[in-house]
Amino acid sequence: MKKIVLGALLVLALPMTAGDHVMQATQHVDASGREVPANLSLTLAEAQNYAVEANRSLRNASLAVQEAYAQRWQTIAAMLPSVDATSGYTTYCGYKATMSTAMGDFQVTMPDYVSFGITASVGVNGQGIVGAILNQLAIDMKQISLEQSETALKANVKTGYVSVLVLEDIVQLLDSSLKNVEELVEMTQRSVDVGAAEQTTADQVRVRANTLKNNINQQKRSIEVARSSLKVLLDVPVETQLTLTESLDDLLSAEAVLQLLGNDFNIHNNLNYQLLEKSTELARTNVHMAAWAYGPTVSLAYQYNYQHYLEEGGFRMTPPNLVTVSLKMPLWSSGKRAAGVVEKKIAYEEAQNTFAETQDNLYIQNQQLRYNLQNAFETYLNEKENLDVTERVFNSTTNKFRYGTASNLELVNASNDMISAQSTYVQAVMTLVNAQVELDKFLNNE
Repeated sequence: MKKIVLGALLVLALPMTAGDHVMQATQHVDASGREVPANLSLTLAEAQNYAVEANRSLRNASLAVQEAYAQRWQTIAAMLPSVDATSGYTTYCGYKATMSTAMGDFQVTMPDYVSFGITASVGVNGQGIVGAILNQLAIDMKQISLEQSETALKANVKTGYVSVLVLEDIVQLLDSSLKNVEELVEMTQRSVDVGAAEQTTADQVRVRANTLKNNINQQKRSIEVARSSLKVLLDVPVETQLTLTESLDDLLSAEAVLQLLGNDFNIHNNLNYQLLEKSTELARTNVHMAAWAYGPTVSLAYQYNYQHYLEEGGFRMTPPNLVTVSLKMPLWSSGKRAAGVVEKKIAYEEAQNTFAETQDNLYIQNQQLRYNLQNAFETYLNEKENLDVTERVFNSTTNKFRYGTASNLELVNASNDMISAQSTYVQAVMTLVNAQVELDKFLNNE
């Protein structure tokens, strides 16, 4: 019975131990302390969100927004009441003051004393109020810049994601073509061995096979480079096993393109428009800031002072309560303030001109990006069909060559056509993806 119990405990303990090893093997802790799984399976949307959460530059941009909020509060707090407290101990080291009167000189004891005071003050001027508005505009501009960075990162992730998928598809296509050519190499060599074909023909077919192998190896290296680039965007270690769960057809479907083309253009959603609008508003507010240099500064202060003498004979020189109201008005600065206002007005006019010109350009850019996407999608469909046609022609030519009804030159030409079609197809896919990304970023529709 004791052996049975020990054996059962051992059986129960083994899966737990193995599970612990698996968990350790599937986790990686990066320099920032973030746990990264050793295996990642991601859709495109998941990859984009993962990159946004992991990107350190975006985290810094988010911190910059928080920093701007802190700066704004400092500007506001400078106009709010502030209270300071003071306390101290004063000793005259036994000194006695001599006072002369008509009745003669007499000495006055200067006793030691302790003091306590409170000072409350507040000062308000127009520049402080406008400064708080400028801080809020700075916050808005930093938030727009943060959103631009996030959009750009998601666009780069999509480009990298699709690059891996299209290269993998090309490698699969080349692998199937290579198998056919390798069969032709064996068949042709057997024909040479029995004297039914010349060695030159076998050598030429072998060159075709070697060319395909070389092309496959190049594409595989390109896949590794594309995967490494995508891992950099995701901020995961190079050794992480990355699995892309969406297919190329899902991402490049006609429905997705038509849906994007069907989105209306709202200029207020465009991030460049938003940023330039805030920049123009900032220039206008700077005019007010410069004009308020002529404005007054109103200050109010209250001071309470208490003194307690440690010996008899002391007399109070400072009143316990003191209220001060002041008004500071600038009068003359030799034209410095006037020149500052003129400078800000000119800068504001320049910002307005740039803003108006940009609005016109954005409408033109909207049309151009839509044309680019339509053309890229049509080109993609044509090149995809051309790739299918050249693949069928190549397979048909290899079969004909196998039965002696096609020449070696026809086989070479069919192989070259297929490799050329593959290259053109890859270029068409990337052009389509870039067109989608650019229009999506431009519209900025949620």
